[in-house]
Amino acid sequence: MKLVLLGDPVDHSRSPAIHNAALAACGIEGEYTARRVDSDGMVIAIAEVRYGRLDGANVTMPHKELAFEMSDRVSEDALRAGAVNTLVRSLGEVWGHNTDVVGIRSILGGEAWPESAPVLILGTGGAAAGALVAVADRHVSISGRRESAAAGILSRTHVGGSTVPWGNGVDGAIVVNATPIGMHGEALPDDVLLRAGGLVDLTYGHEEAPAMEHARRLGIPAADGRQMLIAQAAAAFEIWTGVSAPLDVMNAAF
Repeated sequence: MKLVLLGDPVDHSRSPAIHNAALAACGIEGEYTARRVDSDGMVIAIAEVRYGRLDGANVTMPHKELAFEMSDRVSEDALRAGAVNTLVRSLGEVWGHNTDVVGIRSILGGEAWPESAPVLILGTGGAAAGALVAVADRHVSISGRRESAAAGILSRTHVGGSTVPWGNGVDGAIVVNATPIGMHGEALPDDVLLRAGGLVDLTYGHEEAPAMEHARRLGIPAADGRQMLIAQAAAAFEIWTGVSAPLDVMNAAF
């Protein structure tokens, strides 16, 4: 089985370690690698999936919308999000899924997270679209540096919600950081967390993001990119292999 991560950047990704450990634990012969690609590289990689040179792929920023456009068929979650992060070859076609949606639902389904809390999503890309679909049954707000882009993603996903000016918080909201802010030590705007009821930070890097430290000081529930990566990776692994993901092994390999 030949699997790959497609995006830019990918050097920091722990996905190869996680998936290679999972393949080995399940006795599945194969390899998962990371490939830095631009849009032309995406075209080549998707052709590799279509013709069987790759069995599947994960897609990360900034190519999730392009992966959606190039898929032959998409899952319901991917259709609503207009974004794909998992590709698989099926019946000679490329099928697109969005396991970001599964990952966020998995995290927010935990006991620490209040079911009725509003959600504030930061960002306007593919990860933000997946987050919107995952919390569509809540009161949702979205914030981007360009308000028009935030309004556009609400319209595209058909999720009822409102836009919030960049840097403003929402009282009691679970903040989902679907931007790259924090990957290199940047902090989120102060007001966003001071008014928050929780944080799901989709970023991860070599050091913990300042937002996670801030959330702990405030005493609010917080989940980082590691938890999100494992949750969405487990769903992708099961799509590719049909085998239950070995979560303990994947966590240990992070």
